[in-house]
Order: sequence, then C-alpha cells, then structure tokens
Amino acid sequence: MITKSFFDKMPDGREVYAYTLTNSNNASVKLLSLGGRINELNIPDKNGVLADVVCGFDNVKAYLGDIGYHGALIGRFGNRISKAKFSIDGKEYNLFVNNGRNHLHGGEFGFDKKIWDIKTWEIGGTMYLEASIVSPDGEEGYPGTLQVKVLYTFDNENVLSINYKATTDKKTIVNMTNHSYFNLAGHDSGTIMDHTLWLDADKITLTDDELIPTGKELCVENTEFDFKKEKTIGKEIDNNNINLIYGQGYDHNYILNTNGEIKHFATLKDPKSGRVMKVYTNQPCVQIYTGNCVATDYEPFKNGVKPIKRCGVCIETQHAPDAPNHPEFLTCELNPGELYDYTTVFKFEN
Repeated sequence: MITKSFFDKMPDGREVYAYTLTNSNNASVKLLSLGGRINELNIPDKNGVLADVVCGFDNVKAYLGDIGYHGALIGRFGNRISKAKFSIDGKEYNLFVNNGRNHLHGGEFGFDKKIWDIKTWEIGGTMYLEASIVSPDGEEGYPGTLQVKVLYTFDNENVLSINYKATTDKKTIVNMTNHSYFNLAGHDSGTIMDHTLWLDADKITLTDDELIPTGKELCVENTEFDFKKEKTIGKEIDNNNINLIYGQGYDHNYILNTNGEIKHFATLKDPKSGRVMKVYTNQPCVQIYTGNCVATDYEPFKNGVKPIKRCGVCIETQHAPDAPNHPEFLTCELNPGELYDYTTVFKFEN
C-alpha cells in the first residue's frame, strides 16, 4: 500500500509531501519529496515489534538547517572535493565552498535541498517510488545538464532498494548516495556503539586532517579499521584509538571487494532487538560514518528525541572522495550518451 500525505511547507510556500510504502508485514518506509529523504523506516524486531530505525526530523525547517544530511539523496557529488575545484579535459571548474575550503555533498543547494518530482506505483506487492530532478548546466559549478532518476523499491520481504540513474548533455562528474543514519534498535534508543558490523573491504583511503584523500591506501587487516571479522562498532572508539578521526569514531572510505556486480558487502546487527541489515551494492566504495559530529544543539529529532553523538551509522555507497582530482582512483566522469547506473540494497532480517 502506498499513501501520500502533506508533510510541511518550504519557506517559499511550496508544499512537501510524504509517501509511505507499507508492505504485508506492516513494515514501512516514509519518503519525502524534499531531498528524496528517507524520513522513517519501520522494521520488525525478533518479536515482531516495529521500530523506526533511521534518524530524522518532523519538519522542513529542521531538515533545511540540518548539517548532517539525514536521510537525504546526495548529489551531484557525494563526499568531498578538495579546494572545491576539479578539471575535465584541461578545463577547471570551481564549485561552491561549504566545508572549510572544500566542497561537500553537492554544495550550498545540493540534491538534499531540492523538491523532487515523485511518481509511485505498485506491482504484485512490490512498491515503487521514482524521484526525479533536472540539475541545470552550471548549478553549484558543475558542467552539463544532468537528468536524474532515483528509484526506491520496497517489498514484502522487507527489502529496500535504491537505484540511481543519470544522463548528461556535457561531460561531467557524478557520485550519488543516500545519507541515512541507521540505528537498528530504534532512532530513539541511544547510540549504535553496541551494534556489530561486518564489512568486505581490505583497504581504506587515507586522508589528511580535512578528510581529503592523500592518494594512499591502508590495508585494514589487524587495525582498528578491520571489520572483515564481525565486531562491535564501539570497540575501538571506546579504546579512544587516536587513529580514528578526531578520536571520535569512524568517517572513512572503504574500498570494497567488488567486481562491478551487485554484491553483499556489509552486515549491521543490533544484538538487543535482533534486527539485521544486510547491504548490497555495485558501487566500488562505501563511507562508514558513525555520527561523530551530531550535536545535542541540533533541532530535536522525530517525536522530540534529543540528538546525540553516534546516534546512527551511515553506510554511504559511493565512488572515492575527491576522485576527480585523483586519476589513480576509479573515474566518476560521465559522458553524453552514457548512463550512470548504480544500485544499493538494504535487506532487513530478524
């Protein structure tokens, strides 16, 4: 079942709508036309009790002021671009500076702040929501008019899939992702420090103190970054390992062991509720971010919940940060006539 409801108004009066996709298990995902955001994701635990497992807000004002990109579709380029500039075929492009001296998650008015056009339909118990926008040539400094369609799919097996497609009329760069903060115990349950994570990745991208890649990689085996054997997320954070970013937690790009096909690469578990989230993608990398910068002076989360550090973990499938400035990284350039086409799947079990 798919239902549409009024959510809130933008400052200029435009209306924002919520679309709730509810399956035969009464599990549901609520998506917003603002930023194509995942606003709610209600999943059963081992006893069949539903809980909303993503952080987020109740109103537009909070989302527009949110520096954490909760639940949003990110683009044109997810993650950071050094000094907010890059070159294509010798021509330099300057982007909006919004993260120190760098460019982050699409700039001042990235995909997270756009009102997306929404279409919904249902076939045989599987529900579909297509969010689309047109990003004009020069927006935020990016070349080319970009036609974007993102398809959310939710079925009776509690599988949520996100497929990203884009085409351009001029050579450009694209790197889209979703920025949901998952807490499988429920968004109002505290931190994700006792969640466990398994991650099929042998290396991380090393960065400087601005989180810009140095071009070097680190083998994770037997380090605090090693999740190839399932372990508790908070283990290394509790030990105050100085190699973790700011001494606060994870905010690192992992290079996945993939071959370009959609593959199971991560499993997140909450031991209390028994909820399990298996994640699949055909993207080459994933940013693991443990909500280190979430602050108590944020606007209240849904239902008045007080935001806290490490309230959720983001699993942002992507190309590497600053890829346009590192020819040794897998390219994120998109040419006219080509199709940007990546999928990430979240399969929930208990």
